[in-house]
Amino acid sequence: MNKLTRRALLATTPGVLGGAATFGASPSAWASESYEAATARIWRAGPLQGLSGVALSQELVRYATLAPSSHNTQCWKFALDGRSVTILPDLSRRCPVVDPDDHHLYVSLGCAAENLVQAGLALGLASEVHFDAARDAVVVNLSPTPAVVTSLFKAIPERQCTRGEYDGKPLSAQDLGLLERAGSNDGVRLLLLTERAAIGRVLDFVVQGNTAQLNDKAFVKELKSWIRFSASDAVARGDGLFGKSSGSPTLPSWLGNLLFDFVVTAKSENEKYTRQLHSSAGVAVFVAAKEDKAHWVEVGRAYERFALQGTVMGVRNAHVNMPVELAALRPRFANAIGPGHQRPDLVVRFGRGPTLPPSLRRPVQAVLV
Repeated sequence: MNKLTRRALLATTPGVLGGAATFGASPSAWASESYEAATARIWRAGPLQGLSGVALSQELVRYATLAPSSHNTQCWKFALDGRSVTILPDLSRRCPVVDPDDHHLYVSLGCAAENLVQAGLALGLASEVHFDAARDAVVVNLSPTPAVVTSLFKAIPERQCTRGEYDGKPLSAQDLGLLERAGSNDGVRLLLLTERAAIGRVLDFVVQGNTAQLNDKAFVKELKSWIRFSASDAVARGDGLFGKSSGSPTLPSWLGNLLFDFVVTAKSENEKYTRQLHSSAGVAVFVAAKEDKAHWVEVGRAYERFALQGTVMGVRNAHVNMPVELAALRPRFANAIGPGHQRPDLVVRFGRGPTLPPSLRRPVQAVLV
């Protein structure tokens, strides 16, 4: 099928994603909302019954955007066809310092694709996912099927990267098995490190990586550009890292920017990561079979299933990717934890703990092409 414009699709296509309507409010329509009202609107569950046409399209894309992304950049665009959704990289939202080869960007596209697969099934659409190397895009072909509401789908509005301390208690072998099955596939291997000595080795590399990054002025500048210190700034932008979601106090933007360099130091952050890793039940390391964009997407899909399965079980997670973000550190980390010659793609700590305020998302209209 030839590619259609969004307007032509909505006006003329009677198929899976057909219909005719406008796509929600403009990005600025909710700028005066409170943070709590914004999160309630964005992270709402359902409805699932009676959706078709534009409403169905909107709901698929909304669920896809509830996926995590590096620095919550939401580095994706969605193109709608009569029977497919294409997830394209939004290179204007890439992070060239922390992610120079766009590894995290394509992992993020994979996370969005997995949410779309789970939402599609709940809405009566089976998904076939493939990577289009010509466009560096993820294509999700859709076809009608009996609707199945999985536990992973129901977990999407509850999932979060919880950057706080956990309860320090180990998970059962049964729980670890569920996480391992959810986070593995033919192209992705999941290593679950639960022994204290192994977690300690990961911590050593996290401290080394964090120290190097926070001593890099370009890294700090890029990180600060994605931090939203105040609730009003977070709501107005709908992206980035809201301080309160990481357990930090809410501050006026001018004050947060002023204090950041004095408060966020290698020493203070290393102490925080030490507490957080000591409180975790384990560390998950995702390793792709090959080092290319298609496999990075599969890592994102595997991680998202892991995160959703954890949410079902009340298990939180948070990224500690410093050991894989620095090219000089990555091979030594791989040798220390097991993959050897293979590139470790994601490093995630996990355990049971409290929830924190969820992050925000831009409206559906802002991510459509």
